[in-house]
Amino acid sequence: MIRPARSPQCASRTTRRAAWGLAAAALALPLLPAAALPAHAAASDSLARYHHQHLDWKSCVLGPQDTTGKELEQAGAQCADVTVPLDYGNPGGSTITVAISRIRATDTAHRVGPLLLNGGGPGGQTLGDPPWVRAAMKDVGARYDVVGVDPRFVGRSTPLDCHWPTGSAFRGAGADRTGFDRMAAFSQDLAQRCRHNAGDVLPYATTRNTARDMDVIRAALGERRISYLGYSYGSYLGQVYTTMFPGRTDRVVLDGVISPDRYGPRLLRGTEKANRHALEGWASWTAARDATYGLGRTRKTVLAAVDRVQAAAARTPLRLGAHRVDEHMVPIIVINGLSQDNAAAYGDFAQGIRDLSRAAGGHQVTPSPWLADSLAFELTGADSPYGSVQTAILCGDKAAPRDPEVYWRDVQRARQADPLFGPVTNNLNPCAFWDSPRERPTAIRKDLPALLVNATGDPRTTYAGAAAVRQAWPSARLVTLAGADQHAVYGVYGTPCVDATVNAYLATGRLPAADVTCDARTR
Repeated sequence: MIRPARSPQCASRTTRRAAWGLAAAALALPLLPAAALPAHAAASDSLARYHHQHLDWKSCVLGPQDTTGKELEQAGAQCADVTVPLDYGNPGGSTITVAISRIRATDTAHRVGPLLLNGGGPGGQTLGDPPWVRAAMKDVGARYDVVGVDPRFVGRSTPLDCHWPTGSAFRGAGADRTGFDRMAAFSQDLAQRCRHNAGDVLPYATTRNTARDMDVIRAALGERRISYLGYSYGSYLGQVYTTMFPGRTDRVVLDGVISPDRYGPRLLRGTEKANRHALEGWASWTAARDATYGLGRTRKTVLAAVDRVQAAAARTPLRLGAHRVDEHMVPIIVINGLSQDNAAAYGDFAQGIRDLSRAAGGHQVTPSPWLADSLAFELTGADSPYGSVQTAILCGDKAAPRDPEVYWRDVQRARQADPLFGPVTNNLNPCAFWDSPRERPTAIRKDLPALLVNATGDPRTTYAGAAAVRQAWPSARLVTLAGADQHAVYGVYGTPCVDATVNAYLATGRLPAADVTCDARTR
């Protein structure tokens, strides 16, 4: 929810995103003529021209450098653009396109239907995900059309870009009121950039409109119902879709579950303990490899190295290549390093902290690949579209407090419990300076027979959120990955117990008789 999490097929989704500029012409795509539809359909359905549109399936490859397109093509996928209204309150007005990919079912005799994917964000691309999801599904994948979707304004869909100097609106508040005020000015500037560069479309960047687009995709595919797999923010999108369009889903899997009462512009609040637990787990792993990383032989000394980096950055910004890392940025780098519980991710993060530690000691440092990617994401405009859409959706879904003093008081209280994470998770962001949402948040349905998946130590979408949704949905079942500080589990972490449970549900449509607990050590 700050920076896209790793997928099984690439080190970081940021390397798979292209920068797209907002073009006014893209908001005036031609509508399909109603005359081409059956007369009764056009008369009874205000969205009939969208529901009955013809999809032009073609190669996903956009050019010789299009790695995502080539992977899709190798997996047998094709791509299409789905036309949807910019404003569902005025379906005859301007339109935008939503890009989708599809690997068709090969076991047509036992075909279940389409499985729509959302990898989270908000603002994350999912068009390239069908190949690895299809692989995770094993034999049952042959029974589904696996459909990746770049949601409205994301990736290959009609773009939104506020032209920010960063890919993320999240920052630490700093050590004092001067630093907090600096971040308030930073957040206000980002909001003003969005208002200036994308103000005409900002009101339509919402989860409710993304859910409406999903239902247009369902209809355009010629399907009565869809199945759905949503990770992280995608779990909330799934809750909204099933609420707004009851009876139109078949099998629903939500992985990295967000409790709807915690979703909104301040959704990081309450994750401090989980992030601290993940940091301590990484520190223990790193301490056991002091010969490689040189950060200390005990967990305590490794954690002290992180604290020294933060203290040094508060005195003078650290120089790493062309970048300057200050006290507002160090906690974000740490949080960005704590979404995956595996040796590769731990090693990348340890190298990054080693680089920061050397810079704090006055050395000239060329950042290692993971840190260089993180710094480019946070400190340049290369990923401005991602941060723009993420923030627009969070701000457009639910209003945030407008008074900076609310955040300052929360930051001061939170730093007493955790001086590294508290000033990040409780800090303000551009939503404090945003226009009011046009719609109220969705009141999520009372029950759904869905399969929920969550790790006990998830530092992004904490386990408490999954437990809350499980309690609200008595017909659902919860698959718990115990003992992992992991965000996104199915097909990502590599626990056969989790993957087999999800695949059995996708194969049969029958949920487990009871909740399932899987041991993270069994891999």
